[in-house]
Order: sequence, then structure tokens, then C-alpha cells
Amino acid sequence: MKQDKVVLKSISSYKDENNNEIICEEEILTCKVVFVGKNNKLTVRKGSKIEGSIFFDCDNGICNIGKNRFKGTIRLGQDCKVNIENQVTCTNTCLITTAEGITVTIGEDCMLASEIQIRADDGHPIFDVITGKRVNMPKSVSIGPHSWIGGRVAILSGTQIGEGSVIGFGSVVKGKIPNNCAAAGIPAKVIRKNVAWERPHLSHVEPFYKPDSSFVKKSKYWNKTIDEPVIA
Repeated sequence: MKQDKVVLKSISSYKDENNNEIICEEEILTCKVVFVGKNNKLTVRKGSKIEGSIFFDCDNGICNIGKNRFKGTIRLGQDCKVNIENQVTCTNTCLITTAEGITVTIGEDCMLASEIQIRADDGHPIFDVITGKRVNMPKSVSIGPHSWIGGRVAILSGTQIGEGSVIGFGSVVKGKIPNNCAAAGIPAKVIRKNVAWERPHLSHVEPFYKPDSSFVKKSKYWNKTIDEPVIA
């Protein structure tokens, strides 16, 4: 049986009789936390800027948020984990959902555009009517460091995105995308290998023409693609 819902209007140090806990060094007024269950734990690193909501829907959820800028909603189901590493930025409204003991990991220095959905579960069970077996079991999701996820991208259960890759606007990703690739489409497929991207905006950071890599400072993520099959 679920415990009574606890709604906290901000992120600040907290612990209750159901062993729900928040560990942080400074209060964050722009994010609410909801506990429904017990033995849930939220850890937020100092300097993180979070806007939105974090829901612990069941028991034993763990959410770790590094020093970054995240906007959106995080939902953790039974025995689930969400790890968001340092220097992750989010333009607006990212949704992360988990269920049934799986993990979502977003590596350091990822750039998330607007209206992204990371759905490691489908929310409702689907069964084979002959065997009775589940056909949509959730699977963990990992997004490698320094990945750029374009606007309105949906990342589905079991997806693994290698570091330094770019996912095009409106794509639906399910399966494995290697490192340093550009992938796009429904379903997303690799359209170019051996790519690297950097954060300086085309119009906000001089020079306002950047025809080659001599006009940006290269990060450590300039690597050749390691060929691996994309799993549909």
C-alpha cells in the first residue's frame, strides 16, 4: 500500500518517517518534489539550477542530479534510478519517466533542446493474448557524455546513445547509436559518422561565421566513430 503523498514546494534538506530523503546544500525554490512511498532519495549537487517537478511514485527510487541546468519533469517508479551528470543543459520541458527497476543516465555536458521525452517505460502494460506474457517490458536508457539531443526528440526504452553524438529534430530513438554520429528520423538512423559539435551558438558567439573548426575551441570529444550496428 502506498504512503500518503508528501508534496514539497522546493528542494531543501529533508527526511521523513518513511525514510524519504533529500540531500542538498542549498534550497532550490523552482522545483517541487513529491514522495508517494518510502525509501526514496534525491541528491542534488550545489550550484544546480532545476525548474519543474520530481515525482517518486513508488518505493526505493534514487535520483542524482549534478551541477547543471535542468527544466522539466522526472518520474521514478519502483526501484528506479535517474542520474543526471554535471554540465547538462536543458532548454525547456524535458520529460523523464521510469518504472520497474530500470535506470536512466544522462552523461556530463549533454545539451537537451525543448520538448524532449525520455521514456524508459510505456506507462501501461501490453500483453500477448495467447501466452499472457508482457510484450513491453521497460529497459534502461543511457545518453553518453556531450550528446546533443534536438527538439521534440523521443528516446524510448533500451536506447543507448554514444558520447559526442547528435540526434536530429523530431526523431524517435530506440536502440543503439554509436559515438560521434548524427542520427535522425523515425526510427532514428545514423546519417553521418565521424562528427563533433561544440556549444558556441552561431549567432550569439563571435565570429558569426564558423566555416571550419579553427573558429571554435575543441573539446575532448573529437573522436572517430567506432562502427557498431544500430539495433532497430
